[in-house]
Amino acid sequence: MTANEDVLLEFARLLDGLVITGGPAIVDGLIGELPSDISLTDPVRVATDKAILSSFLESRRPVLGICYGMQLLNAVHGGSIYADFSKRPTPERNLPEIVHSSTRGGTEHLVRAKPGSRLSAILGKSELMVNTRHIQAVATVGAGLRASLRADDGCIEGIEDESGLILGVQYHPERMGDETHGLFQTLVESARQPIR
Repeated sequence: MTANEDVLLEFARLLDGLVITGGPAIVDGLIGELPSDISLTDPVRVATDKAILSSFLESRRPVLGICYGMQLLNAVHGGSIYADFSKRPTPERNLPEIVHSSTRGGTEHLVRAKPGSRLSAILGKSELMVNTRHIQAVATVGAGLRASLRADDGCIEGIEDESGLILGVQYHPERMGDETHGLFQTLVESARQPIR
């Protein structure tokens, strides 16, 4: 992390693929107030992530966003984020309530892939049990992105762009072993391709 934008952009030019990992709170496009059990992300990290991500989006190189990373992808595309998904202003009626934070007692839950989506193809199935480690969640999907995974309570658990170069998941695939290996393999394969 650095506040020096020239260094960041030079560093970004060296990379072929990008993973934006999990982290604390997103504040861009926020709906509601941050709860006390989530901390703000270091502003230097946010600036670093945004600068490198911007370089990748401009040059159309592959990105995988995980948890905070997915939310950041959505926010930079103009989407909004629930400060606390459990306190969203208009929960969908007749849907089950799922606790999405492990610190609040959540364990794992089912996500369903949108038929024909890139994430559905990568996962090789239409349903997947995933871990639960987030308080914030995507409220409205940003321009050029679409929701491709959802939990049964309506929580958006995966986003992608039309090209399939930009992918985001709300859960932590790095903690799930071989079942989600395809996400990382896809990123590596995409990074090996010439820039489009």
